[in-house]
Amino acid sequence: MRKFLSGLWKVVTAPFRWLLWLLALPFRAFRNLCHFLIVEPEEHSLADVFTAAIQDKESRESLWHHIEALRKHLLRSVLAMVIAIGVSFVFTQRLVEFLARPVGGLGALRAIDVTESVGVFMRVALLTGLAIALPYITFEFWWFIAPGLKPRSRIFGLVGVPLALILFLSGMAFAYFLMFPTALPFLLNFMGVQAQLRPQSYFGFATGLMFWIGVSFEFPLVIYVLTAIGLLKPRILISQWRLAIVLIAVLAAVITPTVDPINMSLVMLPMILLYFIGIGLSFIAYAGRKKSLSQSA
Repeated sequence: MRKFLSGLWKVVTAPFRWLLWLLALPFRAFRNLCHFLIVEPEEHSLADVFTAAIQDKESRESLWHHIEALRKHLLRSVLAMVIAIGVSFVFTQRLVEFLARPVGGLGALRAIDVTESVGVFMRVALLTGLAIALPYITFEFWWFIAPGLKPRSRIFGLVGVPLALILFLSGMAFAYFLMFPTALPFLLNFMGVQAQLRPQSYFGFATGLMFWIGVSFEFPLVIYVLTAIGLLKPRILISQWRLAIVLIAVLAAVITPTVDPINMSLVMLPMILLYFIGIGLSFIAYAGRKKSLSQSA
């Protein structure tokens, strides 16, 4: 009788226990994340790890465990990318129409090949899906390397995932809203010759330019990371600012689709500003690195 009543009680209270488990799940996840961010990793050099993996059976098993973990991270990343590409097909048509606005809409484009429009649709869908999945893929990469990082590096790496996305989207928005309105009229009417646009050439140009401008906006974050791991120092960046401006001018000339100085300046000015913002972030990273080294000494 007692077993019957105990089983009946478990059945009756099961929904309430499941509900409490679901309500407590976010708090447990937050607690585990906080513990994961502050735990100190074991100090081992790369040479010691490979030597131990060759000589010690347990170390070899640990190495295979890391390889298996990497496989799972890659599998989840590929799965997320496939799902994101599938989702992107829902709004790709609207996105294609949005990208074609600077040249007067899709009606201003003329396809020559039979499958050209299909190829453009697939290209935009694939790039959109990759952009949607990129934050999660970056998070999976951080999740894999985080156990070997110091707590401070883990926190900044986690913060850097959405920050990298914001910078990338800012660069793409800069290209679309500021560069296209000035570059396209110059290109389409150069020497008084009206260009007839094909979907493949236009969307290849538009997506390529937006991508590379978005990548260039990641510059401050790259400077911060290189300083944090000890490959750069802020004083070197300050002393070489003239050389940096020359290199930025060369890079802007490569990225800019036109040869006029106006569009080249539109690319140069934000990149120069980003360079000096990167110097400020470099000082912050260098101060944090010095503090971390002094505490460990």
